[in-house]
Amino acid sequence: MTTNLSTHDHGPRMNFFTLAPEVYKAMVNLDAAARKGVDPALAELVKIRASQLNRCAYCIDMHTKDARHAGETEERLHLLNAWEEAAGFYTEKERAALALTEAITVLTDGFVPDAVYERAADHFEQAELAQLISLIFVINSWNRIGVTTRSVPGQYKPGALSH
Repeated sequence: MTTNLSTHDHGPRMNFFTLAPEVYKAMVNLDAAARKGVDPALAELVKIRASQLNRCAYCIDMHTKDARHAGETEERLHLLNAWEEAAGFYTEKERAALALTEAITVLTDGFVPDAVYERAADHFEQAELAQLISLIFVINSWNRIGVTTRSVPGQYKPGALSH
């Protein structure tokens, strides 16, 4: 007996943003506010990593395209899933941000461990850290919308309106 557990055969469930335009506008504004003061290259790495953890194909597609468009290397994009083992490819600041991204996204034990938070706090000023935390919870919100509504990857073009 074979079981197909893939959701790839399914199309989108709905066009959420057409049906909830005020939420879409609020999310776009929240996203713009969260990105302020965060290095754009770091922001894309954080968005991709959270999207990988959340299995949001639409957001992975979007943010890898945006990262490439902004000059990110293929090597770093390919290794992002294993960033902890690819130490020479990411700065200590990026690694701290990625650790915080994972802790906030997964919340394995129901909280962000002190060591992860303190590692990030060592690399980011308080205001910058607040922006990073904001960016992480915003991409998690986008991911939950994308996964729930089965947003279809592939159509996004860099330079288009993004989150």
